[in-house]
Amino acid sequence: MSKRTQSKISRKADPRIPSLIAVLKETARENDAPVWRDIAIGLEAPKRNHAQVNLSKLNRYTKENQMILVPGKVLGAGVIGHALIIGALGFSAAAQDKITSAGGKCMTIEQALDENPDGSGIRIMR
Repeated sequence: MSKRTQSKISRKADPRIPSLIAVLKETARENDAPVWRDIAIGLEAPKRNHAQVNLSKLNRYTKENQMILVPGKVLGAGVIGHALIIGALGFSAAAQDKITSAGGKCMTIEQALDENPDGSGIRIMR
């Protein structure tokens, strides 16, 4: 890792983030999967710049059973009308309830990485 990247991630308050960024970049290099590098770059930014995506946006721009990655938090504003597989840093309680009641699946970015290391068929929402 470069000095610049190392200095960025060493200041993170959440101890989970620096190790996640390192694993994402390593997996991106090993599997030639640029989607994981894009997520890592998004997580290197300050927390105030992390994505916050509402369910209404996910419902509008996605299709049934699509895999979505959010480099931030999924919020519960809106209604979701179809099942989605969503990987994110965090979920609000309302969002998690609405996603699971629609037949979808909530997972962490680490779980999404383990499930799909080559990054195929993943869409990033910001």
